[in-house]
Amino acid sequence: MDLRRRLRRPILLAACLALLGAISASPAHADRCDDIAKELRNQIDGLKVGISTGKTIYLSHPAAKELSLGCRGRNFSNELYAKADRKPRPEFYALVASAGAIIFTITKQDVATGSTRCIRRMGILRGDKVTMRFRRLNMECTRTRTEASIAITRGKDE
Repeated sequence: MDLRRRLRRPILLAACLALLGAISASPAHADRCDDIAKELRNQIDGLKVGISTGKTIYLSHPAAKELSLGCRGRNFSNELYAKADRKPRPEFYALVASAGAIIFTITKQDVATGSTRCIRRMGILRGDKVTMRFRRLNMECTRTRTEASIAITRGKDE
């Protein structure tokens, strides 16, 4: 019994030190959102990664007035937000399609089709805010007198 008491404390100390060493020796992992931003920068010409605030990374591109990548919100896993003139040019649609294909890992053609449908549905009959779902993506398009924007998200459970 006396021998067990003498050995218990050093064994416990050794186990704690081994656990501490295993935790501190693990490599630091970059955030998934930062990895997506780097991938966007490498694959889309003219795209620049700006500042990162909380769960949003601001991006810039000549085809868009505003561009941002949101990560892990309450109801979504990733979000792409883009804003352009009231009548977006084809370069804007190509940018949204390329970025959406990388972020949501679906084909570029599917993102292009969904985003053009969403933006073109806005008008006299449907109003200035259109919400639609296309290929497991939630799209919300809004416009003002001078600008049109699109927010593409995918739910956490998908």
